[in-house]
Amino acid sequence: MLPTQSSLHEVNRAMYDDAPIGARIADRVTGYLGSWRFIAIQTVIVAIWVVGNIVLLFHFDPYPFILLNLAFSTQAAYAAPLILLAGNRSSLRDRLTLEHTAAEADLEDTQNRELIEADEEILRHIEVLEQRILDLEKRILERLDGPAAAR
Repeated sequence: MLPTQSSLHEVNRAMYDDAPIGARIADRVTGYLGSWRFIAIQTVIVAIWVVGNIVLLFHFDPYPFILLNLAFSTQAAYAAPLILLAGNRSSLRDRLTLEHTAAEADLEDTQNRELIEADEEILRHIEVLEQRILDLEKRILERLDGPAAAR
C-alpha cells in the first residue's frame, strides 16, 4: 500500500503523482504479492484445490494437477515483470533520495564553511579589539604612573 501524500518526502511525491497507471498497478500488485496475506490466501486455495480433487468433492483437475500447475505458471509469468517494474521504480526512488540527500549535505557543508569563516573573522576582530584594550590600559597606567612618578 502506498503512503499517504502528507507522509511523503518531496523527492517521493513526484514518484507517486507522476507515475503512469502501469507503474501504479505494478507497485500495488507487487505490494500485495509480497505480503503474508497473499501467501496465506494462496495456501488455503491450493489446499482446498488439492484436497477437493483428491477426495473427489470436485474432479476437474485430477492428480498430477496440471491445471493448478498452469495457474501457477501463469501467475509467475505475470508476477515476474511486475516485480521487475516495481524494483526498477524502487531503485529510481532510492537514487533520487540519495541525490537529494547529497545535495542537502553539500548545502549544509557550504553553510558550515561560511559559518566557520564568519567565526574566524569575528575572532580576528576580537583580537584587534583586545590589543586596543591592552594598549589603552597601558596608556592609562602610564598616565596614572606619570604624575605619581613626578612627585
